[in-house]
Amino acid sequence: MPRRSFRAALIKQVTLWHWVSSGITLGGMILFTATGITLNHASQITADPVVQIREATAPAPVVAAMQHRPDEQDGRRPLSAAVASWLASEFGSAGDGTGEWSPDELYVSLPRPGGDAWVTIDRASGLAHFEETSRGFIAYVNDLHKGRNTGQGWSIYIDVLAVACLVFTFTGLILLAIHSPKRRTTWPIVAFSLVAPFLVLLLFVHS
Repeated sequence: MPRRSFRAALIKQVTLWHWVSSGITLGGMILFTATGITLNHASQITADPVVQIREATAPAPVVAAMQHRPDEQDGRRPLSAAVASWLASEFGSAGDGTGEWSPDELYVSLPRPGGDAWVTIDRASGLAHFEETSRGFIAYVNDLHKGRNTGQGWSIYIDVLAVACLVFTFTGLILLAIHSPKRRTTWPIVAFSLVAPFLVLLLFVHS
């Protein structure tokens, strides 16, 4: 293949990967850069927590599944299918599928982005007490940024987004290299972008 044809094919292919990866990462990059700012100023962004309390009574099959057995041990154990299903339908989540069991009560933590929740269930009567705390939209998106209590699906999304960002970055670097002979400021700007974080650490961040 002639050199000119190879260069044209390379530019075409790199440009294709660059714009496709930019489209894939656009929404995620906006979210993560915006929440990078809100996280960096978290102490200056305040919100009043909103607490919601609900009570419900578990149906007889769920109560039967929670009955104390003489041979059981207290502590963290998996929830039965009946209990987990009822919690998910009644309160929207069964947490990680485990709970803290005691002879009289079951406690289930239901963490979520931007807040927290928990439920206790009386093992004899089935009376459930649910409490949810929401810290607002900013806390919610900040937790998305950190991957806090977001589940496996969001974790996979972050991994995919990170790979796509690397593709976007490295194809951009290749395009910079291709066009740099006509743009003398290309490499000084690239060098500054690499050195700037270390300069900030060296000059302003003290151990």
